[in-house]
Amino acid sequence: MKKLDIPVRIDGVELTPENKCGFCTNSKCCHYVTQSIDAPRSKHDFEHLLWQVSHGNVQAYKDSDGWCLLFETSCTHLLPDGKCGIYEARPEICREHSNDYCEFDAPAEEGFDLHFKDYQSLLKYCKKRFPRWERG
Repeated sequence: MKKLDIPVRIDGVELTPENKCGFCTNSKCCHYVTQSIDAPRSKHDFEHLLWQVSHGNVQAYKDSDGWCLLFETSCTHLLPDGKCGIYEARPEICREHSNDYCEFDAPAEEGFDLHFKDYQSLLKYCKKRFPRWERG
């Protein structure tokens, strides 16, 4: 995602990495998991990816960092008020998460080069990429 240089204010308060999470009403970064994958190249690779996105709440995308699977699933430690129930003991990856420019600023999808929300969208891409897709 591209960071904007314009200061953002909510209720007169300038957002900073230190206070931004307190304004995020949906804890957006706690409702999905991404996993980097090798770039699919062959028909076999795309068949495997089709199988993966056939499962509920699984998507695939490509951005400037490469290919990823996206699992839409909420963290089990998320409290009803959107705060972390294990904040002091949270995993290192949560501690390292940067919110300098995050989903609060703009949807992650804006940075996707390719985005496959389901089987049908990926199959359409496969048929375009591999003209002989249907013939095996």
